[in-house]
Amino acid sequence: MSKISGQVLELFISKDEQRDRVNKNELLLDARGVSDDKYYGKNSNRAILITSIDSYDLAKKNGIDAPYSSLGENILLDVNPYHLQAGDKINIGKNITLEITQNCTLCSSLSKVDASLPKLLEHDRGIFAKVIDAGVVKKGDIVDFLQIANI
Repeated sequence: MSKISGQVLELFISKDEQRDRVNKNELLLDARGVSDDKYYGKNSNRAILITSIDSYDLAKKNGIDAPYSSLGENILLDVNPYHLQAGDKINIGKNITLEITQNCTLCSSLSKVDASLPKLLEHDRGIFAKVIDAGVVKKGDIVDFLQIANI
């Protein structure tokens, strides 16, 4: 088992009445997902989308200006979690534990940012997680990846 650490950079939720995602200083996470998010309680295995700053850097290197939150993430990290596999765990702050459930699938909303973005980020958009231990995540919280699989 190996351990990698990083930090929470940004936090976002989606609201039914707003087209753009809402930037937050903290999010309440529980078994149903992100409280106040329009997807709350819809699918616990896709409750939280975690994205790395690396995805935005990759877009920028390819001439695409994608503002933070345009990939649909709830949590933006300064470290890349895409190597994690289903069953691996992420600890955030003092008491939150998330379990990776799957890689993020591509959706048509990425094409609204740039037509080439879905293909470019095919394996680099993000990962979904479900909540194991609930709590409040804040910008600046330390994140630890606990891998059960060897990479």
